[in-house]
Amino acid sequence: MLHQRPWHGCTTSGLSCGERMLSQLWRKPIVAVNRCVAHIEMGRIVTGAEDPVVLYVSGGNTQVIAYSEGRYRIFGDTIDTAVGNCLDRFARVLTLSNDPSPGYNIEQLAKKGSQFIDLPYVVKRMDVSFSGILSYIEATAEEKLKANECTPADLCYSLQETLFAMLVEITERAMAHCDKKDVLIVGGVGCNERLQEMMRIMCSERGGALYATDDRYCIDNGAMIAYTGLLAHAYGMSILLEESTFTQRFRTDEVLAVWRGGNHLRQMVSQ
Repeated sequence: MLHQRPWHGCTTSGLSCGERMLSQLWRKPIVAVNRCVAHIEMGRIVTGAEDPVVLYVSGGNTQVIAYSEGRYRIFGDTIDTAVGNCLDRFARVLTLSNDPSPGYNIEQLAKKGSQFIDLPYVVKRMDVSFSGILSYIEATAEEKLKANECTPADLCYSLQETLFAMLVEITERAMAHCDKKDVLIVGGVGCNERLQEMMRIMCSERGGALYATDDRYCIDNGAMIAYTGLLAHAYGMSILLEESTFTQRFRTDEVLAVWRGGNHLRQMVSQ
């Protein structure tokens, strides 16, 4: 399987060279896999979600996605930084540990917070912006803490509540637009139990269900690449050796999800 979605460039470049070598050595086809699509398919097989609106949230991505006409369409996106990056950078402001992860440590500290602090809230249709809230909290956190206006736990609590409220809003808008009731959360930030709780409440109010996995499947893993590669390979999808390079700009909606479609999609692949 060839992973063709943004990851660590040097690592991915080395792996792609190894994959091409093994393909020639063993005379096996090369199947390109988009990381976002792999997250979605792993989430679907693990949770049993059939046709949900997908919230893909990680250190590098924030997207609201739904399947339509053979592809996973992006209905909402971040217009600047990703939610996971926002959390990671604020963890550095508070000098929180990276063990096991900055986002996890913010989540645990937020549980001890009680005072909500108003922070910038930017939703534009089904898109979000996190740069304003990040700049504001980075610039004011030290001053507020020195003045005893709040605690680090209060800041973590307020940041989480604001970020996740924005995500719930754009996800609900996508549900209404696509006429879907269920939501699947994938990506590393999807491990956050507070995000799951807020999304579950919204889904319940709309008569739907929330699907989410634990950290074994939310974070990047080899199983999701292998599984999605098998799905694509089962329908004859492969690429030529000379085309088998990784790319940082392989969008989710460029992938023809033939395994989810009917015979007309399979015929397109065979052609």
